[in-house]
Amino acid sequence: MSGDAGYEFFDVEADVGVRAWGSTRAAAFAQAALGVLAVSVDPASVEAREIREVRAQADSPERLLVTWITECLYVHEIEGFAAHRVDVLDIGGGRVVGLLAGEELDAKRHHLGTVVKAVTLHGLSISETSDRVEVRIIVDV
Repeated sequence: MSGDAGYEFFDVEADVGVRAWGSTRAAAFAQAALGVLAVSVDPASVEAREIREVRAQADSPERLLVTWITECLYVHEIEGFAAHRVDVLDIGGGRVVGLLAGEELDAKRHHLGTVVKAVTLHGLSISETSDRVEVRIIVDV
């Protein structure tokens, strides 16, 4: 675990866990989305050629995280968009606004992984200290 922001996977029976962190909630949410998207497509194999705006709102931080990642997955699945980077521009008041930087999915060039079926509230946690936010989320694959 190093750096100001990042993500890593952890083992969960029959599913995939993503642990993400950052110095702010915005950074942690961005890394969580990138980590979940990385289950399907390796971000290192994607170029940042286009931008997609993603918005979400919910009544709690946990539901906001799930809704935000679900909206990012929608762009990936429905628009066939692979993400290289995720940025959160604004977060607060039960909403999040962010950008996915990437390109159209190309199975010949992109390193494809596992299809993510759903983001769940099961095992989800958001922990905050004065200088770090960490989230844990489990996705159905």
